[in-house]
Amino acid sequence: MGGASFYFRSMIDSRIVITGIGLTAPNGDNLPEFRKNLLEGVAGIENIETRYMGTVHAGVCHFDPLRYQKKKSLRIGTRAGSVAIYCSQEAVRDSGVDWQSQDKDRVGVYLGVTEHGNVETENEIYNISQFDYDTRYWTHHHNPRTVANNPAGEVTINMKITGPHYTIGAACAAGNAGLIQAAQMLRLGEVDFVLAGGVSESIHTFGIFAAFKSQGALAHHADPRKASRPFDRDRNGIVVSEGGCVFTVERLEDAKARGAKIYAEIAGYALNSDAKDYVLPYSVQQAVCMRQALKKAGINPADVDLVNTHATATPLGDEQECMAIREVFADCPETFVNNTKGFIGHAMGAAGALELAGNLPSFDDGRIHPCLNVDRLDPKCEVPNLVLGKPLDGRRVDVILNNSFGMLGINSVLIAGRYVE
Repeated sequence: MGGASFYFRSMIDSRIVITGIGLTAPNGDNLPEFRKNLLEGVAGIENIETRYMGTVHAGVCHFDPLRYQKKKSLRIGTRAGSVAIYCSQEAVRDSGVDWQSQDKDRVGVYLGVTEHGNVETENEIYNISQFDYDTRYWTHHHNPRTVANNPAGEVTINMKITGPHYTIGAACAAGNAGLIQAAQMLRLGEVDFVLAGGVSESIHTFGIFAAFKSQGALAHHADPRKASRPFDRDRNGIVVSEGGCVFTVERLEDAKARGAKIYAEIAGYALNSDAKDYVLPYSVQQAVCMRQALKKAGINPADVDLVNTHATATPLGDEQECMAIREVFADCPETFVNNTKGFIGHAMGAAGALELAGNLPSFDDGRIHPCLNVDRLDPKCEVPNLVLGKPLDGRRVDVILNNSFGMLGINSVLIAGRYVE
């Protein structure tokens, strides 16, 4: 019993690190391409046609799904599954792990999602509408396509993983939540190697566009590349995007034993709830969440070098987050703030993971990418050291705090630190 207790304590105290990154975003299908476009101000928003809505702005990914899947599995599976498989395979490849000899029983897959199954159900209803709603034309693939664990499950089938898998429904806080789950399960000793992050297929459902439009929260602009404008006076809503980002996550001792490169250490995190409204954000609880994460990391606000904001370009949402940041990071002259959604729109369940990935290279190159499309800063969104216009160069970045908030008042904060012995 004593030995088991020691093992449990040793796992709980383990340091958790990120050792591989696989992603697809509207402006890049791998981290080097994504990072380059963030630094060079390249947005990936375009116009698409969607059922019943006509032309809408969207963030579309252009990865090759056949790199890791056969045509048959593409027919059976989902777009979210394809995104997840591509990102997971790329992350494993990037990690340098000997995948063939990896014990697949000890690999976990934890992927955050905002929603899942809407696309497939909408498509089937539309299909049977062409046949007088005769359900004989309803596909027998609908059930496995729409179960909530689908994207993570498709990864396990594709990669022959026999360890635990599930998705984490955490609205737009889900990308961070996937990483938080990874850290917790590794520390509990339930798994030894994790694929974690977030994925989204949102642009393939007309319902999300229709709902945001009915709320007055769907972005519109003559130039789609300028439609997503967090913090700008003329911002008018969200650009819906698809995308994915998956990290390989390990205990430090395991990563060191195999000589892995280490992108970052997961230094702290927090999840909490507003308990206030279905849709409207609440700065008070956002600030509490940031403070909880800082406390878990054992650091002060002034120790944070970069805050990546969640801001989605909705008027109230951006204001509330800026209020929280001003409160938590008052008197922090060396803490800088940026945003990623001007480049890629809102990738929903993938947002937090993608935005963290895009900033992690700051540990190595000393550069902080700017916000995009802030032509006239809204005074209500003014925060100290907001990076605008061009990258900030020559900064030593040791700590990144990543905000990700979602509907029904779920807030997530993840703190990544430069790895040091």
